[in-house]
Amino acid sequence: MQGVGFRPWVHQLARTHGLSGYVLNSTLGVTIEIEGSEAAQLRFLDDFRSHPPPLALIDELYEEILEAAGFTGFEIRESLSAPGEFVLVPPDIATCDDCLADFRDPANRRFGYPFTNCTHCGPRYSIIQDIPYDRRFTTMSEFRMCQACETEYHDPADRRFHAQPNACPDCGPWVELWDHERLLSTRAEAIRETRRLLESGRIVAIKGLGGFHLACLASREEPVRLLRERKRRSDKPFAVMARDLSVAEALSHVGDADRAALTSIRRPVVLMPRRRGSTVADAVAPGIGWLGVMLPYTPLHHLLFDDAGFDALVMTSGNLSEEPIASRNEPRLYGLADCFLIHNRRIQTRVDDSVVRTFEGRERTLRRSRGYAPHPIDLGIPVRQILACGGELKNVFCLTKEHYAVLSQHIGDMENLETLEAFRETLDHMKRFFRISPVAVAHDLHPHYLSTRFALSLEGVERIGVQHHHAHVASCMAENRLEGKVIGVAFDGTGYGTDGKIWGGEFLVCDYAGFERRTHFRYVPLAGGDTAVRQTWRSGLAYLRDAGVDTGFLAEQVAPEAFGVVQTMLSRGVNTVETSSCGRLFDAVAAITGVRLEANYEGQGAMELEALAVRAALPIAEAYPFELAGGELDFRETIRCIARDRSRPELVSGRFHNTLAHAVTDVCAGIAAEESIQRVCLSGGAFQNFHLLGRTAGLLRKAGIEVYLHSRVPPNDGGLCLGQGAIANRRLADASW
Repeated sequence: MQGVGFRPWVHQLARTHGLSGYVLNSTLGVTIEIEGSEAAQLRFLDDFRSHPPPLALIDELYEEILEAAGFTGFEIRESLSAPGEFVLVPPDIATCDDCLADFRDPANRRFGYPFTNCTHCGPRYSIIQDIPYDRRFTTMSEFRMCQACETEYHDPADRRFHAQPNACPDCGPWVELWDHERLLSTRAEAIRETRRLLESGRIVAIKGLGGFHLACLASREEPVRLLRERKRRSDKPFAVMARDLSVAEALSHVGDADRAALTSIRRPVVLMPRRRGSTVADAVAPGIGWLGVMLPYTPLHHLLFDDAGFDALVMTSGNLSEEPIASRNEPRLYGLADCFLIHNRRIQTRVDDSVVRTFEGRERTLRRSRGYAPHPIDLGIPVRQILACGGELKNVFCLTKEHYAVLSQHIGDMENLETLEAFRETLDHMKRFFRISPVAVAHDLHPHYLSTRFALSLEGVERIGVQHHHAHVASCMAENRLEGKVIGVAFDGTGYGTDGKIWGGEFLVCDYAGFERRTHFRYVPLAGGDTAVRQTWRSGLAYLRDAGVDTGFLAEQVAPEAFGVVQTMLSRGVNTVETSSCGRLFDAVAAITGVRLEANYEGQGAMELEALAVRAALPIAEAYPFELAGGELDFRETIRCIARDRSRPELVSGRFHNTLAHAVTDVCAGIAAEESIQRVCLSGGAFQNFHLLGRTAGLLRKAGIEVYLHSRVPPNDGGLCLGQGAIANRRLADASW
């Protein structure tokens, strides 16, 4: 991988062992020639394998004995570019401890400089314009290094030796603070003034590594509520940036795996249980028991907290509603922020924050972006050059080549032209970086998804439609390098089925070549299609009617005219759609218990039910009855029991989660016995619910079934493209394409 200080490290290692030769970057990877005694070469190779630089990943190593060339020293040579070859592009990396010490040392020439970096940290993917990764192919090419930086850059003993973004206050980028009309201050004063604005309760748009954040005090209700009002984001949780680990631990219950994730070089947002008495305002994450917390990952972030009167800031993506994160110095955020802390280093590729939770001692990625993208997934098998376009929500696309799958950063919900343009822009960059020219494009079956329409508009490539839930299961298979048939459990909100209905509670027997739908949640008609996703009471009404339960108690909580219209639609089958969706079942339970009648963001009712189930902490045996017959899971009796217990939402939620876990286990155990398959892949957005995931995985293992989960790739639609790519590759191979 380029951009991790590999060549400088090789240079120093060769000199340490008295070897001559050279090292260079190319689009083939890194090439090294060493010349010297056999003993010195062996010592070099031993250190090379056992102590690489902290950010380096040696994927493959080839050795060859050459004739002596008579080198007189060791040098770093100019990079070479070989057309069409694949090379790994590094993600952006959080500020290292050495750079942190530099800009906090008053005697250091980078004291207080917000763009301090070295070969071990700093911007990479967000500034790269082309490969090989040299300064001339980055947005830092606009800044000519001063003599002091040039000296560091060419000094093999310096950790900034060949650090491509190297800069200092004399030659590098700088920050400016603006209001809507004029420049207020620059450089150090701009940072001090930004602190004062935040302390006074103002909202500031801050340009960071891969785009803008909207920042305000996390401890005061007023600015958080104002930010919600301006961003038109009434309830969806905001991420919080904590000054340091001790503050994060004061806000949340931080386990060992959480601590490792928080302090890793990737610095993701980590979802953790919120502490009672936390100083974070309730408006930051209303209705759920979790906080999304991250630590500072750029010098600018650290400087904002230095000598500040606050310990935590809301740091949410700087964008207009439903648009991609803003990355350019333009007035798109004028209606959202009071002031703007900007800088003049161009962002080539916008990259949002990554989000993870930890489960069973491992990171589980929920949004794969900064710090992770575009690091590839090694599939362990050769793959053709394919573009997989992903789905509509949480869109991520995938490019495959050699034995790699390269996933883009999080693009967003493909519901408008701005997001489609971000998709196109990122795709163009990644095809150029990785020298990929797809021969086929894989897409979802839903004909109205923008990603599907984009795929179908491409010419000169094979178009391969992939069923949504098959792609979910294949994504889990590919991440875990599974071949052969598995039992796939795919639970989510919406996926276009092969019968034209909306699927979402699916049990498949599948491999990459195809799938058989063995069991699914019983179809229930919903009125209004996508409207039912927002107005969750519609799901409650549909499931109550389906179970033969009187709906009067629900009618009391809904506007009479709207309730009557939906009743009529369901009675007459007008503008209704049948669905087996697990997400809609969660919505129904949330509505019946009064937890959530209308959703202000995707999955809100399910998230609030998860929080209640965690608090209930019921034994796994305490569950509701359900029926399994004719390839359908029938929850009508479950709904009748829930309606009976609706005044005790914690109890209902705990039992409901247990019920789903038992249902999954019963179905999978039956299929395993029939098919002699003992492997189950759990995928789909519903398995972001770690209470459900834990109970389900526990019961399956107790039944003697191997359970495979997501870790590096999200279980939600952000991982869909990996499965699409794996399926398309198999279809091309089977067709001897």
